[in-house]
Amino acid sequence: MRILVTGGAGFIGSNFIHYWLTNHSDDKIINFDKLTYAGNLENLKNVQKNSNYSFVQGDICDIKKVNEVMQGIDLIVHFAAESHVDRSLYSQGIFTKTNVVGTYVLLEEASKNNVRFHHISTDEVFGSLSQFSSGKFNENTLYDPRNPYSQSKAQSDYLVKLFHKEKGLPITISNCSNNYGPYQYPEKLLPLAITNVLRGKKVPIYGDGLYVRDWLYVEDHCKAIDVILNKGVIGESYCVGGLEKDVNNLSIIFKVLSILNKNHSWYEHVTDRQGHDRRYSVDWSKLKSLGWQPEYDLDIYLEKTVQWYVENKKWWKQLLKI
Repeated sequence: MRILVTGGAGFIGSNFIHYWLTNHSDDKIINFDKLTYAGNLENLKNVQKNSNYSFVQGDICDIKKVNEVMQGIDLIVHFAAESHVDRSLYSQGIFTKTNVVGTYVLLEEASKNNVRFHHISTDEVFGSLSQFSSGKFNENTLYDPRNPYSQSKAQSDYLVKLFHKEKGLPITISNCSNNYGPYQYPEKLLPLAITNVLRGKKVPIYGDGLYVRDWLYVEDHCKAIDVILNKGVIGESYCVGGLEKDVNNLSIIFKVLSILNKNHSWYEHVTDRQGHDRRYSVDWSKLKSLGWQPEYDLDIYLEKTVQWYVENKKWWKQLLKI
């Protein structure tokens, strides 16, 4: 196949490209990325000489450029998105343009060229669960986005479903929980915590720190996408979650500090952010019915992730310009 990966220079996109080229060596991947602050070709330096990999710089909102790169493509895996909730609170227009308009442009061109479309989304479109409930998000959970980022992703999900319903575009959607692993830009909780400690700075914790998340190792996510592409039902969505039970932010920061041999004086509570969802938890039983389940233990792979940042200081220091 010829696969167009949008946002392939970002965190999950670059991990997906590494995974796919390793496990599907006959396929060709075209990485289409605007190279915003979160896109980094250093993430892909190990595959730059692979004859089955190529890079095209471009904006998913650019109709002409998208049309050009779409020619001869069999499948789109759409990662490209503005994804940091904090940034969405003061840059809502950018999130709407990229996540909604950009997705629409891709869908239009995919429809014209009859290209299968897999859309990467988030569990945040479902809103927030009660801290004390035992419930989980699943594919039938009603959408209830509570911040500009999740609102823009919900809108893009609806567009993808609309193109399938109205134009017959072959689509699938995956709604994943919080990813962690190598190459994650150091603005998200875990890479921020790790790089702060490595710089001798405290880790900031929003509010009381008891916000609960479902943690998914990025390679487990890549494997889930693979299963959906090969076994998933066209037109359907699949929730993707982690192996471990849900963990609150304070607990996971304690794990990071322990790995780095630091005590609890290395974190501090800071003013909470607006619209902070209390709890996410994902029921991935539908995907399990296709033969997938997460494999990577949080404690083991969190330690491996921390070690990656320890061993790759040059990578993140260049991003932080220090």
